[in-house]
Amino acid sequence: MHRLKHLICRSSHVPLRTTSLSKHAWQHARFQTQGPPEQYGLKRFSTAEATVDTGHPITMREKTLTMATLNPQVKAVEYAVRGPIVIKAGDIERGLQEGVKQPFTEVIKANIGDAHAMGQQPITFVRQVVALCCFPELMDSPAFPDDAKQRAQRILQDCGGHSLGSYSASQGVECVRRDIADYIAQRDQGVPADWNNIYLTTGASDGIMSILKLLVSGQGRSRTGVMIPIPQYPLYSAAISELEAVHINYYLDEANCWALDIEELQRAYMTAKHHCQPRVLCIINPGNPTGQVQSKKCIEEVLHFAYEENLFVMADEVYQDNVYSPDSQFHSFKKVLYEMGPEYFSNVELASFHSTSKGYTGECGFRGGYMEVLNMDPQVKAQLVKLLSVRLCPPVSGQAAMDVIVNPPQRHEPSYAQFTKEKRAVLDALAHKARLTEEILNSVPGMTCNPVQGAMYAFPQIFIPPRAIQEAQSLSMAPDMLYCLKLLEETGICVVPGSGFGQREGTYHFRMTILPNPEKLKVLLEKLKEFHLRFLEEYSQQEPQTNRNAQDQHSEMSKKPD
Repeated sequence: MHRLKHLICRSSHVPLRTTSLSKHAWQHARFQTQGPPEQYGLKRFSTAEATVDTGHPITMREKTLTMATLNPQVKAVEYAVRGPIVIKAGDIERGLQEGVKQPFTEVIKANIGDAHAMGQQPITFVRQVVALCCFPELMDSPAFPDDAKQRAQRILQDCGGHSLGSYSASQGVECVRRDIADYIAQRDQGVPADWNNIYLTTGASDGIMSILKLLVSGQGRSRTGVMIPIPQYPLYSAAISELEAVHINYYLDEANCWALDIEELQRAYMTAKHHCQPRVLCIINPGNPTGQVQSKKCIEEVLHFAYEENLFVMADEVYQDNVYSPDSQFHSFKKVLYEMGPEYFSNVELASFHSTSKGYTGECGFRGGYMEVLNMDPQVKAQLVKLLSVRLCPPVSGQAAMDVIVNPPQRHEPSYAQFTKEKRAVLDALAHKARLTEEILNSVPGMTCNPVQGAMYAFPQIFIPPRAIQEAQSLSMAPDMLYCLKLLEETGICVVPGSGFGQREGTYHFRMTILPNPEKLKVLLEKLKEFHLRFLEEYSQQEPQTNRNAQDQHSEMSKKPD
C-alpha cells in the first residue's frame, strides 16, 4: 500500500512528505487518475492503456528482435519449394479472385508434392479408420466396415483415456510402432524389425531434423559435415544451415539417369575432410527432385562406402511406393544392408524414414511419419528419446493414419477389394502421368528430361540463351529463376527453379510435380512447351550465331556436364 501511494503521488506530482496522505492530496490524486488507486495501479503497468489515457504521442522503442539481432542461422535457411515463386503465385491467384485480368484463368501449382491439393481423392479405408478414431460414436454406424472398426478400436485401446485427443508416448502409440515393425519385416521379406527401434514422427521431416540434431557437433575443422545429393530436397540444405553444420555436396550423374556414382562420393568426401569432419551420408531413394530409383548394386556400394568411412547413413525412403518404371524396383537400405552380412548389418548406423504424405495416400496434412534407427549407441538412444520428449508427441491422428498405411486391409477382409482398387488406380495414374510428362518434355527443343522412374516429379534440364542469362544477372537472380518467374507471369504455371535444389554449374533445370489430373497435366505441358519456344525465340533474336537452331541447342545441352 505504501508503494501504491508513492506511485500515485509521483504520477500526480503531489509531494510525499509523510507515509500518509492528507485528505486533500488523496482526493487530488484520485481526481488526476480518474479512478480509485487500485485501478490506477493496474493501469500503471499497462502500456497500451496508459498511452490511450494520457493522449501523449507514442514513443516507439527500439525492437528487441531485428534483422541485426536475428539468429544468423535462420537467415541462412532457404526453402525453394515455398520460396519467392510460390509467394508470387499466391499474389497472382488472389488477384484473379478479385477480378484482375491475366492471360490465363487459373494458377496451376506444380511446385509441391501435395496430392490432395492437386485433386487426388483420399483412400477410403484410411479416412474411415481415422474418422472412427476421432469420433468413436461412429462405431455403431452400419456405414463403416468391420475391419475399419477393429483397427480403430485397437488404436484407441492404446491411447490414454481411449481418446485420440490424449498425448501418446514420445516415441508414439505402441500398437502403431508394432504394426510398423511388422510391415518392415514383410516389406523386406523377413528381415527382422524391432518395434523398439521405431519412432513416430511429425512427417518424415521431423525425424530427419531430430537425427541431424544428434549428429552435429564440433568446431572449425572438427565441425560435422553432412553429405547430401545434388540436386537435393531443400529440407536438407535448410536443416544443415539452421544447425550450422557443413554442406558436403555430391553430384548425381544426370547423363546416367541421375545415378549415384561411388567415385563422386569419394571425391566429395576427400575434399571435405580438409575443412570439416564428414559424419553423415544422406540418400533420397526414390529421388526428389530427380525421380530416379537407385539399383541394388548402387545401394551396396554406398553402404560399403559408409562402412569403410564410418558414416551415419540417413535413407529418405518416403517415395518407396512410387515406382513406375518396369525396369526399376525399390530396395530398402535396411534390406540391402542385411543381405551384405552380419559384419555390415551389426555395425552401419542407419536411420530410414517414411511418411503418410507420399506413396498412394498423399495424406500430407496429417503430418504422419516414422523412422527406424539401427545400431545407435544405447546411451545416444536415450538422448534421442529425451529430444523427442521436448515436443511431447507427434499428432496422434497422423499416427493413426500411418498405422492404416502399414496395416491395410487383408485379402479376407471386407474392405480389401475397394482398398486395392483405389490404391492401384492412384499408382497406375501416376505411372501414366510420369510417361506422359517425360515424352512431352523431351519433344520440346532446348529441353531434355530423364525418365521419371519414381517419386512425383520431373526435373528437366532447359537451355537458357546467353541474353536471358545476362538479364537475370542484371536483376541479381538465377537464370532459371528468371525463366520460372516469366513462366508464372505468362501462363499461370508455378514450378520451382533448379537452383533451389542445386545443380552443376552452367546447367539449368526446374522441378514440376506430375500430380495434376491427366487433362490438366496435358494443358500444363502444352502451355509449358509454347512458353519455352517463345522464350527461346525472344532471347535468341540477337544471338551472334543466328543460324543455330533450337535442335542444335537441344543437342548441346544434352551433353554430359564437366
